[in-house]
Amino acid sequence: MWWILAAAAAVALWYWLFIYPHKYWLKRGVKPRTSGFLLGDTLGTFLQKQAFADMVKEVYETCPNPRYAGSYQFFLPSLLIKDPELIKQITVKDFEHFVDHRSLFPEGSDPLWSRNLFSLTGKRWRDMRSTLSPAFTSSKMKYMFTLISQSGEQFVQYFLKKNEDVVTVEMKDTFTRFTNDVIANTAFGVECDSLTDRDNEFYLMGKDVTNFNGVWKNLRFLLIILMPRVFQFFKMTLFSKEVGNFFTNLVKSNIQSREKHGIVRPDMIHLLLEARKNGLKHDETQPLQDTGFATVTESEINTNPKNTKTEITDQDITAQALVFFFAGFDSVSALMCFMAHELAANPDVQDRLIKEVDETLELCQDKLTYEALLSMKYMDMVVCETLRKWPNAVASDRVCTKPYTIEPKYPDEKPVHLKIKDAVWFPVFGIHRDPQYYPEPERFDPERFNDENKVNISPYTYMPFGVGPRNCIGSRFALLETKTLFFYILSHFEIVPVEKTQIPLVLSKKQLNMAAENGFWLGLKRRQK
Repeated sequence: MWWILAAAAAVALWYWLFIYPHKYWLKRGVKPRTSGFLLGDTLGTFLQKQAFADMVKEVYETCPNPRYAGSYQFFLPSLLIKDPELIKQITVKDFEHFVDHRSLFPEGSDPLWSRNLFSLTGKRWRDMRSTLSPAFTSSKMKYMFTLISQSGEQFVQYFLKKNEDVVTVEMKDTFTRFTNDVIANTAFGVECDSLTDRDNEFYLMGKDVTNFNGVWKNLRFLLIILMPRVFQFFKMTLFSKEVGNFFTNLVKSNIQSREKHGIVRPDMIHLLLEARKNGLKHDETQPLQDTGFATVTESEINTNPKNTKTEITDQDITAQALVFFFAGFDSVSALMCFMAHELAANPDVQDRLIKEVDETLELCQDKLTYEALLSMKYMDMVVCETLRKWPNAVASDRVCTKPYTIEPKYPDEKPVHLKIKDAVWFPVFGIHRDPQYYPEPERFDPERFNDENKVNISPYTYMPFGVGPRNCIGSRFALLETKTLFFYILSHFEIVPVEKTQIPLVLSKKQLNMAAENGFWLGLKRRQK
């Protein structure tokens, strides 16, 4: 008899863990994309059978409703939103109902993660965003441009010293070293040369922070999602103790040294210290010249002077610098990799960009300036098209913070009542590759973003840095860093395919973040001027 009870209990447990969670949307009157089983739409990604970006595109294309559908990320129900008008409604017009991101980690489980801008919720997020946003305006980017430019020159000098006509390079490793040096310099006040000193401590810590490869890493995330209380009980953290101590001590000693000796550097720590002492004010008028079409506009919610007063501790500064590093180290280097690949695969585009680089260099008399870089229209078109075809944030999410109803628009729709903590997500990768918005979406065509065409891009169908008040605060920095490096590279080199270059590029199924299946192998061919 006992085995019958045990079997019944096992079946009940199986149903409760693996079947019942996937009934969530059906019970709410929403058609799910699939019936759902085990890990829902993410099963292929978890088993490393499908790249995460390809999963997002597949879910988008097979959505049974033109506006939304039920979806499951692991065991968590999420409402997939594919209609641009509904995306605008949720992220902008009704932002008060969707203030937060979904948190995968228990609040307070990792101080350095839970205190950063991406993870903060409610009023704490509003206060910190209002405090930090003045540090990312166009004028502050110009302030940091000198440091970024120095790293760009250092990068090309390293390869110019090699006595080779074509230098074969794995771009992900190479660009990651560059972004490491830029973040070290602009966020932490540390000067590095990771191409020469390949095992410097700052770079090794950065690799540790951003390493999410392999089944065991994925399994760790799954356990965190399924058993967050266990995760918190055992005081597990997202960042290793070694990493946490390294960055905490680095920022603390840096702050002490600056305050003791009156050191001022044009970097993020200085801006955050200024915010702590006196608060930072938004520029009353932003310059007409900005970092490009992809730059997100800061919401009035985030620039309201009433929200700018908040206490900033050393730990807050460390957390913001670390998440800045977390995003810049991997995401920006990925953008650079995809852009380099597209230039190599489309030599006509590269030739035109090189011509613009040469003309700009002549105009600024061989010394790149902030204004000259931002005046390069074709450079901006190429970067924008790279972000269209290969957006780093392949999907974005929001969590319902106040009860909300999506009213029906079509005859077969019913009102969808969202409860507090219900999640919605926006399939950016799918929208960016939808032929109704971007004809021949697989084709790399910077002309989509020329002066004549970019004004016709449908609102909320281009979201490389997110939308609404919770967009990416670092969009200007990412664009400036990318444009600066490619200016210096193309001043001296052509980017060419080599034997190991994979064309067309196939996304890796072994990483959660976007990467090439066989790496980004390309050649830097010295230009004959």
